[in-house]
Amino acid sequence: MNAAHRINFSWLIRLRWGALVGQLATIVVVEQLLHIDLPFAALALVVGFEALTNVAATLYLRSGRPISEAALALTMALDIAILTALLFFSGGPSNPFSFLYLVHIALAAVVLRSAWTWILVALALACSAGLFYGPVWLRLEVAAPGGHLETMHLHLQGMWFAFAVAAGFIVYFVTRVQRALAQREADLAAERAAALRNERLASLATLAAGAAHELATPLGTIAVTARELERQAARGQPAPLEDVRLIRAQIERCRAILDQMAADAGESAGEAPAPTTLGRIVDEALRDLPPAPAVDVDLGPLREAPLFAPPRALGQALAVLVRNAQDASPAEGLVRIRAQRDGEGLRLSVSDEGPGMPPEVLAHAGEPFFTTKAPGRGLGLGLFLARTVVEQIGGRLHLDSAPGRGTRAVVALGGAAAARPTPVREVGGS
Repeated sequence: MNAAHRINFSWLIRLRWGALVGQLATIVVVEQLLHIDLPFAALALVVGFEALTNVAATLYLRSGRPISEAALALTMALDIAILTALLFFSGGPSNPFSFLYLVHIALAAVVLRSAWTWILVALALACSAGLFYGPVWLRLEVAAPGGHLETMHLHLQGMWFAFAVAAGFIVYFVTRVQRALAQREADLAAERAAALRNERLASLATLAAGAAHELATPLGTIAVTARELERQAARGQPAPLEDVRLIRAQIERCRAILDQMAADAGESAGEAPAPTTLGRIVDEALRDLPPAPAVDVDLGPLREAPLFAPPRALGQALAVLVRNAQDASPAEGLVRIRAQRDGEGLRLSVSDEGPGMPPEVLAHAGEPFFTTKAPGRGLGLGLFLARTVVEQIGGRLHLDSAPGRGTRAVVALGGAAAARPTPVREVGGS
């Protein structure tokens, strides 16, 4: 809304400069061509004050400070007061340019809310009514035969000219403001389209990163087994049947991962949430992890705590945290998984016995492609993907670490994903 007010304010300033030029031209024409005596000093003072206020408004606009609707309304109120002063010193209500009050009312109706518009209408009515009391009446030099008819004819001509000026200002201001607002709407639409393209690109990148991360483990197993088979073949030994079966099983696992990734690629919001339990999520996370370092799971009564979340995605996110904890811990160390209630939600923590992270490393943990592991051990995407999954279901992932005391990853699931179990009434009981 501030952008729209800024556009309106900028065009109002231009309109005021145009009005100022028109006022000066009108004073010169009335003085020189119509030979009507005007209080030039008083009118010059009013026009000079108007010029100073417009310079101040221009400087305020260029300062970059926010433009409020109240600033627009006060500027228009000042213009009504300036018009009243000009009319007061040039004939009061008999001045045909009193028609220009309608310009301010029309502009207010375009750029302001109805409350401000009605306030300016009341101000214009009060100021126009005040012109009947004590204005500087002008002496018109008209021919004697015409008398009052000549005066009225001159007045009507002035009204026609004032009408033309008012119509020109209104049409110019309204069309230019509408054009500027339409251009801004087009720019916003282009920005939204660009953001949508970037979001789709990010989704594609996340999907590709997830595929790479998921395929890393089975492909690593295949590579190790293939090298062993190659060494045995070089020695003329037959290939062990269990190694061949292992490779085939890992290939099947890769195919299953790719099939699931292809299915997920068609869903804009990823895997759909489904009813599950905390214990099932943890079991899914531990299914394919190495046996050492050992993982100690103690969920207590929360093992059967109901969750409404994407089971596979959340299980993979937890698996990343546990795998990172195993990589950081010594072989004889222990990774602990604990759960506790957090208001209406759940908190699941994964703690390791590793060396911990200094603050400068902790500050970057979770950023894509940031890793402290040796080359070939990871792409630096696991923690990033885990954080993305947790945040997509309304949760938070927090890392607590310091050198010498290991690292603790805490997944906080809010009430939308975690709900307290509700008693189920047995059917058929009395």
